[in-house]
Amino acid sequence: HQPSEGERDPRSGHGATLGSRTAQASAVASVVMSWELNDDHELLRATVREFAETRIAPHAAEWDRTCHFPVDVVQEMGALGLFGIVFPERWGGGGGDFASLCVAIEELGRVDQSMGITLSAGVGLGANPIFRFGNDDQRDRWLPDLVAGRTLGAFGLTEPDGGSDAGATRTRAVLDGGEWVLNGSKAFITNCGTDITSIVTVTARTDDGISAFIVPAGTPGMIIEPAYDKLGWHASDTHGITFVDCRIPLENLVGKPGQGFRNFLSILDDGRIAISALALGSARACLEASVDYAKERHAFGGPIGRFQGLSFQLSDLAVQVENAHNLTYKAAWLKDQGRPIGQAAAMAKLYSTEAAMDAARVATQVFGGMGFMEETPIVRFYRDAKILEVGEGTSEIQRLVIARNLGLPVE
Repeated sequence: HQPSEGERDPRSGHGATLGSRTAQASAVASVVMSWELNDDHELLRATVREFAETRIAPHAAEWDRTCHFPVDVVQEMGALGLFGIVFPERWGGGGGDFASLCVAIEELGRVDQSMGITLSAGVGLGANPIFRFGNDDQRDRWLPDLVAGRTLGAFGLTEPDGGSDAGATRTRAVLDGGEWVLNGSKAFITNCGTDITSIVTVTARTDDGISAFIVPAGTPGMIIEPAYDKLGWHASDTHGITFVDCRIPLENLVGKPGQGFRNFLSILDDGRIAISALALGSARACLEASVDYAKERHAFGGPIGRFQGLSFQLSDLAVQVENAHNLTYKAAWLKDQGRPIGQAAAMAKLYSTEAAMDAARVATQVFGGMGFMEETPIVRFYRDAKILEVGEGTSEIQRLVIARNLGLPVE
């Protein structure tokens, strides 16, 4: 006997029919799998890949060697619409989803991590705080140029004595004569010292707690310190900032007083997904380069890829890349659905960044002596990968977030 559409399922405990329960199950399955990238995402991927391989790849090694920040290429990225992917059309954006931004960051990161982080920080840390927590006057004033990539914004949260303890902010903002006066310092701030930087949004301690403020570039009392001499990300702009009696108007407060720290923590959740995409690009580049080299490099009478000692390493790495992809785009999908992302973002960031480090190490081993030579991109990816486990919250912080979400009694 085959039950009809109208028959009840005796296991259901309610009035659902077998047919309706099957339909519901199919709908749930469809939702569960919906973070799979669609044709629009893949078209964007092809567009960004072509741009990265033609406008960035031929110059990436030289920019890395000379620590050159290519303003012209960054603005070309803006003209391509990359800085505006996730923002509404009102301010010149494309109105796309967060997964699309991750695709763009991944593809840039596959060629040059410095350009990938420039986009990630420009969108997530530069424009996003204004978009999410600013008022309409602030959005109308600053977002059009940020969204178009004509200018860049920066995000001043980390301090020399703060690091992972972002709540230990010492920079202060006090009211004086109808203005805010900032004193303190920030460290490791991306995009704050370029020729096209327009604003730095910073956190500072006020009587109400930790608040956030827009400081326009060139404001007297905001001192951009010399660029850092870094291990990697050589073509990315990174400086410390010192504030000495830096005066800004009252209307430069972003959001409500005392809510800056809470607001910026939610910004970091978004950023962790973006860093996961950047790490995915790095890991994928190392895997692709290693597979190609293992086919071409001959030793002991044939290609080295035929040896299990090497082929098994690359097989394991392929699994890591696949897992990093799935974790990254699941987290992006959750954000696009308006669902909680804290745990998913931490998992994606933790796994993908550690996979990027593994991939760089494996690639160096596959390339052997050539993997130690600056003439191969592997060296650059190796140097660039380490910061991925540190920025936007260290791996230890991600494990702490995950443990708390598991209900563990962590400190």
